Formats: sequence, C-alpha cells, structure tokens
Amino acid sequence: MQQTDDPSPSQDGTPDDAEASSQQRGFFGRMMDALNTSDDDEPDGAPLGRGAVREVLPGLDNLRRLRTEDVATPKAEIVAVPVDIPKSELVAVFRESGYSRLPVYDETLDHPLGLLLLKDLALEHGFNGHGETIDLRALLRGLLFVPPSMPLAVLLQKMQSERLHMALVIDEYGGVDGLVTIEDLIEEVVGDIEDEHDTDEEGYWTEERHGSYIASARTPLEEFEAETGLALTADGDEEEIDTLGGLVALLSGRLPARGEVIEHDSGATFEVLDADPRRIKRLRVRLPAAAE
Repeated sequence: MQQTDDPSPSQDGTPDDAEASSQQRGFFGRMMDALNTSDDDEPDGAPLGRGAVREVLPGLDNLRRLRTEDVATPKAEIVAVPVDIPKSELVAVFRESGYSRLPVYDETLDHPLGLLLLKDLALEHGFNGHGETIDLRALLRGLLFVPPSMPLAVLLQKMQSERLHMALVIDEYGGVDGLVTIEDLIEEVVGDIEDEHDTDEEGYWTEERHGSYIASARTPLEEFEAETGLALTADGDEEEIDTLGGLVALLSGRLPARGEVIEHDSGATFEVLDADPRRIKRLRVRLPAAAE
C-alpha cells in the first residue's frame, strides 16, 4: 500500500496547511489519529473531524480492543507452499485457491521463508512449461512475524509503514499459529469486504458439487430448505432463527470457530469456513448423502 509523506508545515501553521497535511496522510493516517485521540482532546475545527471518523466507522475501536489471535486464519487453514515445489504444482495451487499471495516455507510451515506474489511469478517465468524446477527464493518478499497478543491497531501501523499485506502469527515456541491479512484488519473497521471468493449475496449460496453448497451465514432458512428439500427447523424454532448462521449457532449452543463441523439431526453437516469472534460468515453445507 502506497504512503505519501507529510508535507512540511508552514511557519505560521495556518488551518489550510493543517488540512492539506491531513489529506496527504490518507485514510490510514486519519484512522490512526481517530484511534489515538479521544473526542475530549479534539480541538475545535480539527481537520476532517476525528470524532466524525469514529461516528462513520463505529468498528474503529475494534483495532484497539481485538488482538491478532482474534482475527487470524488458523494454521490448519493456511494455504502455503514449500520452496522446492515444481512450477506446475505451484500454478495449480494459485489456480485452485484463488489467492494472489502465498507464504513459502522450508520443509514445514514452522520454517517460513517469505511471501510469493502471483504477479512476480508470472512476470519472471510466465505460465508455460510443466513441472520444471524454479528458484522461488529469488522471488520471495518479506513477511511480518507478530505475536498473538499484538493489538490490531499496532499491526495495522506496522503493515502500513513496512508496506506489507500479510503477517504470520508466531506462538511462544516460535511456530506458526495463524495468518492475518490487511483485509482482515480493514473488515473489522468497515465490515465485510466482498471479493471474487465470497458468495454472491443475491444468490446466498453456490453449489460446488452435487449435494454440497457454499453458503452465506445470512442465507434465509426457508429459501435453503426449498432448494434442498431438507427440514432444518424443529417445531418452535422457526420464530427463534431465520438464517443458516443462526441455525448453526443454535445447534452448537455457542458461536463455533472456523473449521468446526456441526452435525444436524437430518444427517446434513455444516462446516464453518469463515467466522470471527462475533459472527459466522460462510458455511459449507453437505446434504445427508454427500456427508456420508
């Protein structure tokens, strides 16, 4: 992410100069100002109103309240590649995952070497040829290594200053415990950022293969029951829940974490693909025959 250096303030410190300086600092600079300054400390007529930023972005306090472990992708779900992977297999991983950045490791993920960008691979080698060995070490970019207790605000500042979009969470023994992207942090402030990997909200779900669906947690139960022919709610539950996410939370008796699989009495299973400490976001639903 590009940064613009602050212009030198004028000697008289006029409001116009202050406003120009704040605009040059960009979105992240204004967010950090709003996070680090209370409304009582804000001077009258402050540029771009820090209190206004807090009002427009009510999730801003999540950056101070939450830690990296609260939003990190668990180690078991990290898509990464070994440094000696053949080119054809590497291209297949990029294609199947849909990601444009992949961590690269030596032997195990607990020995990370750096970050590989799809554009760097394409510009250097192209996608012609199959199975040849390539030198990934020459293409690697830096990675941040952060503890699970680091506040999100601190991590965001480090990502901005070092112009890195991904960090690995390292546990007390030096092993990799999770992965955090800059998108994870921004979503805590502005809400979900839909991209090409997210389920289309207009359809709520997609059928990845017969009997298996990728669905938004906000999928209306009635619509999904009509699509699959399943009876997912018992008598009396209809008034309590109306979405798939609500159903899964009811079945588990709590808010399940990413990677958990919740079973339904019908034989269907619900795998939590994406969730944070506050809500379920995305599910894989397998119908009874597919679950078996």
